[in-house]
Amino acid sequence: MANLRIALVAGEASGDILGAGLMRALKAQHPAVEFIGVGGPLMEAEGLVSYFPMERLSVMGLVEVLGRLRELLARRKKLIKTLIAQQPDVFIGIDAPDFTLNIELKLRQAGIKTAHYVSPSVWAWRQKRVLKIREGCDLMLTLFPFEAKFYEEQGVPVRFVGHSLADAIPLEADRAAARAELGLPDGPLVALMPGSRGGEVGRLGALFLDTAERLRAMRPGVRFVMPCANPERRAQLEELLASRDLPVTLLNGRSHQALAACDAVLIASGTATLEALLFKRPMVVAYRLAPLTYWILKRMVKSPYISLPNLLAQRLLVPELLQDDATPEALALTLSPLIDGGEEQTTGFDQIHRTLRRDASNQAAEAVLNLIGKS
Repeated sequence: MANLRIALVAGEASGDILGAGLMRALKAQHPAVEFIGVGGPLMEAEGLVSYFPMERLSVMGLVEVLGRLRELLARRKKLIKTLIAQQPDVFIGIDAPDFTLNIELKLRQAGIKTAHYVSPSVWAWRQKRVLKIREGCDLMLTLFPFEAKFYEEQGVPVRFVGHSLADAIPLEADRAAARAELGLPDGPLVALMPGSRGGEVGRLGALFLDTAERLRAMRPGVRFVMPCANPERRAQLEELLASRDLPVTLLNGRSHQALAACDAVLIASGTATLEALLFKRPMVVAYRLAPLTYWILKRMVKSPYISLPNLLAQRLLVPELLQDDATPEALALTLSPLIDGGEEQTTGFDQIHRTLRRDASNQAAEAVLNLIGKS
C-alpha cells in the first residue's frame, strides 16, 4: 500500500475532536498514512506533527482578531508555502473557514486536492462565500443534510457525512442514572444554559434566572441545574445567584449529564441546542444580541430560523424567543408546559438524531480517500 501524506488544519477544540476522529478512521482504512498540518492535543495523539500550537488560531470576536491579524496572516502565508513544498495527497481544512478557505484556494491552484470538513453557515448569510468555496474546494463534507442540499444547488461537490455527536450520544439517555450521578433529587428539573462565553452569560444569565423565579412561582417544586463552561463562567453565575433564593445546582462542565438529567431546557442559541436535541430534551431557545448587531444580522440572515433544531426540522419545532420577545414572563410561560409534555419536540428530535447518525468519521474518511482515488 503506497504511503499517503494528508495535511489537516483545525483552528479550535471542536475541530480538534473532528480531526482526531477523521484521522483514526483514515488510519483504519489506509494504514500507510502520515499526517502534517496544525491541530490540537487530540490530533497530535493520533500522530499529527503540528507546525505550531493550534491555540494561535483560536481567536473569538472581531476586536481580538484585529489585534492578532498580522500574526494570523503571516502564519497562513508560511503554512501555504510549507504545504506546497510538502505536496500532500490532499489538504483538509476543518471548520475555521476564515483561515482555512484561503489555504484551500491557494493549494488547489497549486494542483493539490482539497476538502473542507464542516460547512460555514453560507446558507444563512454571506452567501457569496460559496463562490470562493466552489473555486477552492474539491469536496465539501457537511454535518447536516440541509447544507448538502444547498451545495448541490450551487454546483459544489459535497457529501453529507452526519455528525459525530449523533454517533456518540445514545438514542435514549438514562435520566435516573444521570440524576443519581449528579446527586439530584426526583421531581421536575430544568437545565439553564445561557451560553459558554462571557458576553452571552452577561446578556442572558440574569434573564434566565429571572425566568427561573417566574417558573418557580408557577410550579413551586421545580429545581434547576446549570453547567458552567469554565471557572470564569461559574464565578459570573455565582455572582448573579448571590442575591436570589433559587434551588440551582451549578456544575463544572458536565453539560451532557445536565441534559441527560433534566426534563426541559432553557437554552441560548448555539451548538448546545444540537446536544439538547440529541438528548431528546424539550427546549425553549432564547437569544439577545447588542441592538446594533441584531439590527445588522436581521438584514443579512436569509434563514427563517436561528436555532439548529428548527433548521434541521425545516419547520418551527422549538420556540425561539429573540431580543425584546425574550422576557422572563414569555420564557416561563413557554417553558412550563414542556416540563411534563413536549412529545411533539422529542418525536421530531428522535427522527433528526437517526438522520444524523451515520458513523461520521468513517464516512468522511471514505469520501476523502475516494477523492484521491485511494479508497
